[in-house]
Amino acid sequence: MCTIKELLGSNKYLLREVEVMGWVRTFRNGRFITLNDGSTFSDLQLVLTENTETDEEALAAGTSIKAFGTLIESQGARQRFELQLKSLSVLGQATGYPIHPKKHSAEYLRTVPHLRVRTRTYSSVMRLRHRLIMAVHNYFDRHGYYYVHTPIVTGSDCEGAGEMFQVTTLPLDALPKDENQKIDYTQDFFSKQVGLTVSGQLEAEACAMSLGKVYTFGPTFRAENSNTTRHLSEFWMIEPETAFCDLSQNMDLAKDFVQSVIGQVFEELPMDLEFLDERFQREQLQKSLSQRSSMGLIERLKFVMKNVVTRVSYTEAFDILKRSTPNKKKRFNYIIDQWGCDFQSEHERFLVEQHFKSPIIVFDYPEKIKPFYMRENEDQKTVRAMDMLFPDVGEILGGSQREERLDVLQGRIAKKGLSDTDLSWYLDTRRFGTVPHSGFGLGFDRLVQFVSGMSNIRDVISFPRTPRGSML
Repeated sequence: MCTIKELLGSNKYLLREVEVMGWVRTFRNGRFITLNDGSTFSDLQLVLTENTETDEEALAAGTSIKAFGTLIESQGARQRFELQLKSLSVLGQATGYPIHPKKHSAEYLRTVPHLRVRTRTYSSVMRLRHRLIMAVHNYFDRHGYYYVHTPIVTGSDCEGAGEMFQVTTLPLDALPKDENQKIDYTQDFFSKQVGLTVSGQLEAEACAMSLGKVYTFGPTFRAENSNTTRHLSEFWMIEPETAFCDLSQNMDLAKDFVQSVIGQVFEELPMDLEFLDERFQREQLQKSLSQRSSMGLIERLKFVMKNVVTRVSYTEAFDILKRSTPNKKKRFNYIIDQWGCDFQSEHERFLVEQHFKSPIIVFDYPEKIKPFYMRENEDQKTVRAMDMLFPDVGEILGGSQREERLDVLQGRIAKKGLSDTDLSWYLDTRRFGTVPHSGFGLGFDRLVQFVSGMSNIRDVISFPRTPRGSML
């Protein structure tokens, strides 16, 4: 048996008898079957001959078949090769298949996530997602990083935001209480309150203190009630940690990493990207002028891959935004007036698309809006943090040089109201052979969203987990 990708990839099988299996996309004129097996964006046209016995009703969209015939050059302009059938058998008939050979809205397809991957759009997105996954692992392997698995069930809230899903074996209808009428977690499975991880960063830092260069790439969870096009409750995070690395080197790594993985997809999935680019541009036409992207999808990817990534301090970016025309004329939804505010997506997009006209990295953010583990600057007002900003989406990744000084880190933990007892193991990495080190986190699903041009993050993962969403 051959895949469609193999059959269409060269002249190797031309005029040879081959067997292929897949799912019917369309059956037209009682003679032509369009078949896809998921191996490639392209379909294979099967041509029924007079000697081929088949039941037209049995070849409805979605039906799986096995076909045997001779691969020949196609007379039609839409395909290079076609299969002249000698025999055909139905493996699984699709009766009442809910995805007809017509355009369906993304909202409808989200109601059938177990079937939507059979459509052109979602199969392209899933192939792109796979290619990005492989590009991530290949990049870090080439650069001497070790892949480490960090805990999914943890007692550490890395971000300190209290948005962890709790994990317990206690009976929810009869929770045990202590003498103060608080939940007695000593009776729980782990004898303490634990949850699903929001980040593997802290554990990755510990590994980097031995292995030098490590990365995690795994599921993370946020119990954040955000029903937006950019949020998931369960998503995948890429988090490298590098020992003996300062913020400048960390920014170098982030730039090279992102441009490299996008470039690999650009080279290896041209047909999928061309299809998604056409879809992206059609979708833009349905938006108001103020909401449209200024670039096509492929143009946007080239913009990120080819441009210099400009570096600008938070203070400089704040001054640019405060003096900007949209801010002075109150066109921003969030007016920039006081130093220390957190930039919103509209501000980030202005900096990238209108002011610098390049991807940018903003660094040295105010201490009060960043987590406890970021290295404090000498001004004691800012920390060695950085965010990389892209067109259309704003922030694509965030990171920092970590605070390696034990006394300063203890002070920041206390200032943020966290428990140094719970973080005693983390403090040990500063007590015993501390070194300057840095890292960043990149939400993988947002990267897939950016590269695919999909407007909703729920459409770049097979089975999205969202507040009050389906739990198929």
